[in-house]
Amino acid sequence: MPVVDDLLPGMLHLARDSGATLTRQLTDQLRHLITEGRLAPGQRLPSSRQLAQSLALSRNTVSFAIEQLAAEGYLSLSAGRRPVVAEGLSLDRRKMSPRSSRAGSERIGLSSWARGLQRAGWPPVHDGRPRPFQPGLADEREFPHDVWSRCLRRAARTAPLRRDRPINHRPLQEALLGHLVVHRGIKAKADQILIVPTAQSGLTLIADALLERGDHAWIESPGYGGANVALHAAGAIVSAIPLDAQGMAVPSRKEAPRLIFVTPSHQYPTGRLMPIGRRLELLRFAEATGACIIEDDYDGEFHYEARPVAALQGLATSPRVFYLGTFSKATYADIRFGYLVVPEALIGHFELAQRHMGMLTSIAMQDALAEFIASGAYLGHIRRMTRLYKGRRDRMLQALAAAAGDCLAIEAPAGGMQLLARCSRPANDRQLSARLLDADVASRPLSSMLYHKTDEQGLFLGFAAWNEKEIDQAARILGRILR
Repeated sequence: MPVVDDLLPGMLHLARDSGATLTRQLTDQLRHLITEGRLAPGQRLPSSRQLAQSLALSRNTVSFAIEQLAAEGYLSLSAGRRPVVAEGLSLDRRKMSPRSSRAGSERIGLSSWARGLQRAGWPPVHDGRPRPFQPGLADEREFPHDVWSRCLRRAARTAPLRRDRPINHRPLQEALLGHLVVHRGIKAKADQILIVPTAQSGLTLIADALLERGDHAWIESPGYGGANVALHAAGAIVSAIPLDAQGMAVPSRKEAPRLIFVTPSHQYPTGRLMPIGRRLELLRFAEATGACIIEDDYDGEFHYEARPVAALQGLATSPRVFYLGTFSKATYADIRFGYLVVPEALIGHFELAQRHMGMLTSIAMQDALAEFIASGAYLGHIRRMTRLYKGRRDRMLQALAAAAGDCLAIEAPAGGMQLLARCSRPANDRQLSARLLDADVASRPLSSMLYHKTDEQGLFLGFAAWNEKEIDQAARILGRILR
């Protein structure tokens, strides 16, 4: 076997003024030489005495390094013999051509779901700071951070005292139920509410728990991209149902679905409110066909024109509606918790699935939210922001009308945090959105939310997070680029 008595000391560079000990340096450098292939399998190293003399180290230092590498499997030791580099340890990348390296990466297979994510165009990514008119954002500057901080501190102090730690914190379930019963017309018991990391994870949980591969599912078009992605990931055959003035209409020539996703309180992205007649029609269809409905009430707290229509879940005569909500819209983006109201008969199944999929949230955060709601701070904040957001919606409508003229056709939403501006003239909304972003104005192209064949073009624009000055400035930029 070859020996490296003379060469090895020159391959090692030990710094006596380094923060690392000489033993650590020697161990790390020998390990590196072996994994890089510079010390080949089968090569014999100098004895600990020889190596210590060559490097002007104590024999104990060298012995400790060799014994450590032997324990890790890099060296083979036997009585009276020099250490030998173990077989099969080289990770020598110098022998790999760039072509073979790329081929190795290409051989890593991705699932069809992962391969399709880029084509899905969801979620939209806005790098850097939020910019007008980025949709889906609440104004965190207006959030009562001092009150929320006190709730967090109290929850953290009481954490060691908790003995019973279910994954869905009972005080939060009860506080949230009280709010949903009064303000959204929900009919449920507290333990039907599951707390999940985000509304999107709750949507994924429902889809995975209800759908078999090849089942049919319906989504709105235009509609929420997160639903499209989650249903496809669960193996569903997804049909896009075009909307009319009242929202999703039950089509007569479609395969009966296992699952229907709708946003009846503020349709995403048109902002339309589904009237009671259409809601009852959808519920009767679900009852007749055995379909289940996911009702996404993503910003249902904010209504500007009249008293809100009760949630679909509260109208249901049978347990076929799964109600989905989020705290991120009514509070601010950092509080990303979502929640589900599941049928009572399925509580055990869904809690087990929730654990299995790791969709768990901090009990301390749940405790803080429970206090925030029970104290009245949550409802007080919603009422204040409803007044503020209504004013911003009106300012947005005025600013866009002044800046864009008849280039945009805008429906004033009866609630919510964003609006849809359709292009009145031929345009490419994806290119328009990209040009706006270059000018520091964020938007979402309507065409990216359409799942049926149509020539509709437009921009989805958020107004909730921006004050009047920011709205006016961004509207002028939009108008200039649009013209």
